[in-house]
Amino acid sequence: MESQNKAIKAHLESGKTINPMEALISFGCFRLAARIKNLKDSGMTIEKEMKQDENGKRYAVYWQVT
Repeated sequence: MESQNKAIKAHLESGKTINPMEALISFGCFRLAARIKNLKDSGMTIEKEMKQDENGKRYAVYWQVT
């Protein structure tokens, strides 16, 4: 879990966004929302936007606010 937090933190700090599918593919993370909460609790400012795919499934896209 800690290594996923570090990897996701570095990803966001590089100016990129992340969504649950990217987190699973890139970092093996099934619970992105939990990792985002850990990062927020550690002091990062992270925003999200809810999106909808072509099948109507909703998902969150996260990014760091600098």
